[in-house]
Amino acid sequence: MTSHIVRSQQRQYAAAQGEPGEPQAWRDSVRVSLSELGRARSAQAQRNSDIEESNLPDSIKQLLKLIRELKAQIAAKQAELAALMADSGLDAEVRLRQAQTFQSELTSLNAALVSANANLLEAMSELGLDDAQLQAATLLAMK
Repeated sequence: MTSHIVRSQQRQYAAAQGEPGEPQAWRDSVRVSLSELGRARSAQAQRNSDIEESNLPDSIKQLLKLIRELKAQIAAKQAELAALMADSGLDAEVRLRQAQTFQSELTSLNAALVSANANLLEAMSELGLDDAQLQAATLLAMK
């Protein structure tokens, strides 16, 4: 923290002294990297850009995003289960217990997906979407 303050003071001093090259050199040396969470959120925002750009009510957009997130979680959990089943180095009993845990998680995620789809259908009928909006919402939900 102290080094950041010192560098800030050095930049301010260099700028006050009219040393144009120094502040630019410091800016050029700064490197910014996103955390894993930041990269994931950025990727998710890009995946949902078609939803955001649609002409649908916000409540429908939120449900569509939830449906996509649940589908992604289900796919990830299925991949974990497949990897577990392919891991011949695990004890059979350990593999069975972990597989049962994954199956339970998949059951919960699938139930949440069914519920989100039902909520989407209900919201679409309650909001009285026009044919173009109904078609857009249906296509976005299937992606």
